Amino acid sequence: MATHVLVVDDDAQIRSLLCDCLADFGMTCMQAANGEEMHRVLAHSDVDIVVLDLMLPDSDGLTLCRELRTTSDIPIIMLTARGEMTDRIVGLELGADDYVVKPFEPRELVARIQTILRRTKAQARSATEQKDERKFAGWRLSLIGRHLIAPDNTVIPLSNAEFRLLNAFLSAPGRVLSREYLMDTARGKSIDAFDRSIDVQISRLRHKLREDIKEPRLLRTIRGEGYMLDVRAQSES
Repeated sequence: MATHVLVVDDDAQIRSLLCDCLADFGMTCMQAANGEEMHRVLAHSDVDIVVLDLMLPDSDGLTLCRELRTTSDIPIIMLTARGEMTDRIVGLELGADDYVVKPFEPRELVARIQTILRRTKAQARSATEQKDERKFAGWRLSLIGRHLIAPDNTVIPLSNAEFRLLNAFLSAPGRVLSREYLMDTARGKSIDAFDRSIDVQISRLRHKLREDIKEPRLLRTIRGEGYMLDVRAQSES
């Protein structure tokens, strides 16, 4: 079945160019010039992934990304003309799966879309093959709902990247996972090797796990090597 992509950008020329390129790769493209049109398309059409411009006339892309993530786990790629690391990190913190900095080659966007969708489909298959939850240290990770359940039964939402990171740690408890491996798990191999956003994701995951940031017990930093889920802090049930 064709991949359905929603391109949200106020520049009609960019939308047309991207949609023509996506069509060449067998993808079906829908367009929206602003946030209002985006919500309208999402309400009436099946969309597999959203390509969302950071700067829009009626609402900035970061706000729309936050709104989408509160109601849906649909993959999101942010388009931005800004190269500052802060903008990239904020987008990822709000739940975007990846970002592309303008100007870019349309085929780069196609490659990122394909990578994210392959990963999403693989995770969906894996989730159906595994039991509903993974338990650790009184916590539960829902593989279907893709959220955390605290020891007091509070449900804590996770971004796509946070879910992938925690699932990776739970698949290798007690093993040191390198930053490169975790960056690949969170966003794909296209990430800049010097990108510090993985450290931000780990910090946010620790916060959601109610860790003492100065002395984390579960997600430990192994200096010069990476991060590890400390099996000694686990209590599988």
